[in-house]
Amino acid sequence: MESITTNNCTIQFNENCYTAVNKHLKDNNFSKIFILVDENTHEHCLPLFLSKLETEVAIEIIEIESGEIHKTIETCAGVWNALSELDADRKSLLINIGGGVITDLGGFVACTFKRGIAYINVPTSLLAMVDASVGGKTGVDLGHLKNQIGVISNPDLVLIDTLFLKTLPKNQMRSGLAEMLKHGLITGTSYWNKFEDLSKLSLDDLDTLIHESVQIKRDVVNVDPYENGLRKTLNFGHTLGHAIESYYLNDSNKETLLHGEAIVIGMILAAYLSNKLTGFPEDDMLEVKKRLLNYYGKVSIPESDYQPIMELLKYDKKNTHGHINFVLLESIGSCKLDCQVSEDLIIEAFKFYSN
Repeated sequence: MESITTNNCTIQFNENCYTAVNKHLKDNNFSKIFILVDENTHEHCLPLFLSKLETEVAIEIIEIESGEIHKTIETCAGVWNALSELDADRKSLLINIGGGVITDLGGFVACTFKRGIAYINVPTSLLAMVDASVGGKTGVDLGHLKNQIGVISNPDLVLIDTLFLKTLPKNQMRSGLAEMLKHGLITGTSYWNKFEDLSKLSLDDLDTLIHESVQIKRDVVNVDPYENGLRKTLNFGHTLGHAIESYYLNDSNKETLLHGEAIVIGMILAAYLSNKLTGFPEDDMLEVKKRLLNYYGKVSIPESDYQPIMELLKYDKKNTHGHINFVLLESIGSCKLDCQVSEDLIIEAFKFYSN
């Protein structure tokens, strides 16, 4: 597959990844290479990656614990300390091999260590390949509030090798698929309808869909890298989705929802709000709900959870001037930005999801 270029960063696919990274290492006089992994990618992904690497530069491995719960400043401090103890300097390279937690956190560590060192992202989950890989967003959570701390800065390279997807459990694949479905809803029926029957998709189809999803996000962030306008469309379903994800992450009595599982709920809620506020056709609203529930099932959200979830909306990154701003659909492929929604209507949306 052809490479994709965005804002001084090249995204390479499959075997082209290793040709590109080896050329990059040869062309740049890196003093040392550090590879950030978690326990899963250390075991399942690092051996393949190292077997393809051609360099005489010293390599050090830094491992952190997996999971959104470890996407914190405290984890960053541990990685910064490890880099210092292992003699990293401003000519060092950090390679982040993992899902969105690793690429987001590792990118932030690289951007802030000694005021910035070079880094490469190797996304190994479907979610990271189609979402975290593009756009230069780095950062960590603040307590249970998602992505409150970070900077926008692109890596030197993004390397997407879909062989790594063979190591993923099914729930992680489904989590990534949610972002691809979102790309269809915000860009048009052509891509959205490719997911009408997942049983008919082959692995080759998945490679093509991943490449197309990356192109969709690339086209958006090239126009609006700092989320002043068009890039906000990528947040469809995320205003309530992130609040739901944070609420479930912080409640020890609930089973933690993966990012995509929470975003699916957020998209169904947003489809209802879109029907009520921006003219999104009722047939499309019902089709969105039907298709997403067919793929993901329904999460039980008791009415007693509505208010605490809505309390978390005030922390959403799109908020300005005290307003909570939603991205809603006028039609599939056409979004309206900065929509204000009443609490009563949000409660109606939750009931639409649950009924």
